[in-house]
Amino acid sequence: MFKLLLAAHLVLAVFAIGPLVHAATTAGRGVRTGDGKATAAAARMLRIYSYVSVLVIVAGFGLMSQKQHGEKVAEFSEAWIWVSLVLWAVAVGLVLGVIVPTLDRATKQIAAQESVVSLTARVAAPGGVVAVLFLVIIVLMVYKPGH
Repeated sequence: MFKLLLAAHLVLAVFAIGPLVHAATTAGRGVRTGDGKATAAAARMLRIYSYVSVLVIVAGFGLMSQKQHGEKVAEFSEAWIWVSLVLWAVAVGLVLGVIVPTLDRATKQIAAQESVVSLTARVAAPGGVVAVLFLVIIVLMVYKPGH
């Protein structure tokens, strides 16, 4: 069961978190070019992959509960686990609380032929932060400080 959960956790991370980070870091392009279809598609993708990323967490908790070599894989009390969870929550919060609403606003403004120049940084900056947060999570998952 351990290997199955590990595979699920990794596959979900690649196919949910990867597109989430990609969409977050490239969403500003649609705003910069004034492409309403691109901003709407980016907002939709970010919503979907943010919600799907919960499955990565679920698989991770399942993985933690497993035993390997007679010992539990991890405990929630270990810093690398809870810090990773907090960073994930911050990243998803930025996506759903800042980037997606800004993209929705940009889509409406583009449709009304209004300027969206002021919104570019409000999408690009948090997108970069999201990428860095997930990079830190990956490092924590691999290095497991204190473990």
